[in-house]
Amino acid sequence: MTTHSPTEAVSLAASGTQLSSAVLAAAVLTMGLVAGVMGLYAHTIMPGLRHTDDRTFVGAFQSMDRAIINPWFMTAFLGALILTGLAAVLHLSGDKRNVLPWIGTAFVLYLIAVVITLAVNVPINDALKAAGDPARIGDLAAVRRHFDEARWSAWNLVRTLTTTAAFGCLIAAAMTHRSAR
Repeated sequence: MTTHSPTEAVSLAASGTQLSSAVLAAAVLTMGLVAGVMGLYAHTIMPGLRHTDDRTFVGAFQSMDRAIINPWFMTAFLGALILTGLAAVLHLSGDKRNVLPWIGTAFVLYLIAVVITLAVNVPINDALKAAGDPARIGDLAAVRRHFDEARWSAWNLVRTLTTTAAFGCLIAAAMTHRSAR
């Protein structure tokens, strides 16, 4: 059994608080970035694409879908889940538990968004990419109909709402965490 002097114990507690604060801040940041991306698709990108011709829609969406798989987005997308989960673990101790309901709710909400992404939106995106180069597609209207913009957008709206609510929960957790110090 390791024993620490009172000064060492205070120092260890302070470094634990700093770590939990830093992880919570990183979770807030990554969640905000992802909520922003989902929201941008919901209120700007999909409504803008809705009014384009079939070739433009298919080509633009394929291009954006390829471009979004990049280190910046993937770090935020996966980081939001990992950092929120880690923040929950770091707040399990007695004096930090008051923020746990906020963080736990954020984690569940974001997990729902990740599952929707992997189960609904990604397969729809992949099917559109599998249709091939828009210049070589014989029936672009059929490819666009098969994409099912309404379904993709409806599920993206759910992702937008869940990530935005998760972001709000993490902000509440951070504010509660800050006021408890």
